[in-house]
Amino acid sequence: MFVRITTDSALRPNSLRDLGMTSDSNALVSLIEFSYKKGAEIYGEKEPAEYVYQVKSGAVRSYKLLSDGRRQIGAFHLTGDIFGLENGNEHRFTTEAIVDTTVRLVRRQSLEMVAENDVMVARNLLSMTTNNLQHAEDHMLLLGRKTSLERVAAFLLEMDKRLTAAGVLALPMSRRDIADYLGLTLETVSRALSRLHDLGILGFIGNTQRQIVLLDRDQLANLDLQP
Repeated sequence: MFVRITTDSALRPNSLRDLGMTSDSNALVSLIEFSYKKGAEIYGEKEPAEYVYQVKSGAVRSYKLLSDGRRQIGAFHLTGDIFGLENGNEHRFTTEAIVDTTVRLVRRQSLEMVAENDVMVARNLLSMTTNNLQHAEDHMLLLGRKTSLERVAAFLLEMDKRLTAAGVLALPMSRRDIADYLGLTLETVSRALSRLHDLGILGFIGNTQRQIVLLDRDQLANLDLQP
């Protein structure tokens, strides 16, 4: 299911810098890289939360399976994003590679030990936790209070901040993924995207329509702000 690429022991302080953290402490932290094929599970719900992960390349989805078999995606993790940082001893979500993906791993225990003696690392861990909480709150609002068109608009604006290269959104996720993230049906997502296209807000590139050009960001933002 995965291919181990490298194991770099004692990569201090570079390993923490690779994870987006700066530190001047002398502790040693081991950084490991793994490669996962499209659709491969990285970790499962309720598995021990022994590692913290960062996407080096590719994309990852975090999800739960509901009692009726439906899937609810909680987050998409893109290049540079850190995930798997839990407040308990078990993972609350299952994560999978959306496309062929490489991730960095660092032992959670090692990271916590560094944080105990390094204020900068501790602040960065707190910032990550706060950002995850903010995302969860925004996602809860999106699912509970917005119409289908507003949800799709909000999703595109989120991806615009995180993915845009040369004005094009190259979405790694499928429309089914988007639907499961927004709490909508596949057909509803398709209709919303077609509606935005008809309004001249976005355009498509290619047959898969995963490459999107945002033509009118102001109008898209106004849709997201509708009461």
